[in-house]
Amino acid sequence: MRLRTTTRLTARTRMRTTSTVACAVLLAATALAGCNRESDPGSGGGKVGIDMPRNDSDFWNSYQDYVKKGVKDGDLDSLPLTNSLNDIGKLAANVQTFTDQGAKAVIMAPQDTGAVKETLNLLEEKDIPAVSVDTRPDAGKVYMVVRADNRAYGEKACKFLGEQLKGKGKGKVAEFQGDLSSINGRDRSEAFKQCMTENYPGIKVFELATDWKGEVASAKLQSTLAAHPDLNGIYMQAGGVFLEPTLALLERKKLLKPPGTKGHISIISNDGIPQELDAIRAGKIDATVSQPADLYAKYALYWAKKAMAGEKVKAGPTDHDSTIIKIPNGYEDQLPAPLVTKDNVDDPKLWANQLEK
Repeated sequence: MRLRTTTRLTARTRMRTTSTVACAVLLAATALAGCNRESDPGSGGGKVGIDMPRNDSDFWNSYQDYVKKGVKDGDLDSLPLTNSLNDIGKLAANVQTFTDQGAKAVIMAPQDTGAVKETLNLLEEKDIPAVSVDTRPDAGKVYMVVRADNRAYGEKACKFLGEQLKGKGKGKVAEFQGDLSSINGRDRSEAFKQCMTENYPGIKVFELATDWKGEVASAKLQSTLAAHPDLNGIYMQAGGVFLEPTLALLERKKLLKPPGTKGHISIISNDGIPQELDAIRAGKIDATVSQPADLYAKYALYWAKKAMAGEKVKAGPTDHDSTIIKIPNGYEDQLPAPLVTKDNVDDPKLWANQLEK
């Protein structure tokens, strides 16, 4: 009897030992899998909060559509999208909601790049990485800024108009400046002015502050035309808000004349929305710089996922035809933004040509 009891106890001990070893192996495997997930830059978990900056621009509406599609097609989980409607206070409230809902990263596009500092500081305190799209915050930590080189926008517009008016040796150009509280408005305006001063001193530039408002641009253009009916060119820093009111005003005044004809006003824009491309085809404007709404959405989601996975960023060229630069408060992924004219307006690579008609 004692032998059988001992045998029974030994069997039980073996079972416990086997169970203990199995559990240890399972825990070790789980821990290893967890480590592998954390080291994989593409496996960041958690939900991302995404705020849209406004809904009064065809460009930003297109960007929103691309974001929704990217979230739907990818494996990144998103909280319900918000829209701050060009209101920094509303943006701050939306970000607070994201943090309350457990967001692990936030994508935003602050229109006032100076006033967003406190919101970014809040995210830093909570260890929530921020991705800023199209605009570079003046202060406050960001994991990544996804934008094109906005100084290049101003330079491309300057050189295009300069070449268009080159035969005259002089001329007059109206510039619709964006909100100068935004880094984009400042970059485009400063670069345009510097380029004109250095390369085309005979061209007079009328700087028209607009706060990105189409009705303000139209009213100021009307006053400028009244004082300078010999205006030769227009630079619109955002076709999404300026195109329609500008063309409507020029049509009313019978000043919308085809390129190459007497009295033609050369027009270059920024954004690259479908309406701008249609206007180029119709000879109503001459050119635009295509701001990549599709790539903004794609790489905003891409970097948010990298941020949640804890991946470190390095400056230098990328594998998606861009360059990452170090900025004082983080990094910036500078995406390509091509000049579009009648020569390449039908290029299928342009995002506006890829939208369903």
